Amino acid sequence: MSIFKGIKKAHEDQDMEALMSLHHCDCEFISHSTGASVRKAEFMERMSRFWLDPSFDERMQRCIYENDDIMVEHSVMRFPDGSRESLMAVNMLENGQVIRRETGATPMR
Repeated sequence: MSIFKGIKKAHEDQDMEALMSLHHCDCEFISHSTGASVRKAEFMERMSRFWLDPSFDERMQRCIYENDDIMVEHSVMRFPDGSRESLMAVNMLENGQVIRRETGATPMR
């Protein structure tokens, strides 16, 4: 199974354990919209909060490109405050796991 398919399934199933298994223990998450850089534990904690909120919705999650070294994905997310963002993520891969994830988001009207 591709990493993208595994991540998408974990999102759909809200399976945090499956999502964590697809990310390297030293994974770094970088948000270009805020400039923040966090490690795996903090990123996963944030994701679990979103998943517990029924007003959070991720749609149109799709893979733009994936090979053994990189996976590029796009999705549209609706947040609990009602805002929506179009999100582009570039994931650097190492040994079948995400080692670095950089995202850029654009607010939608």
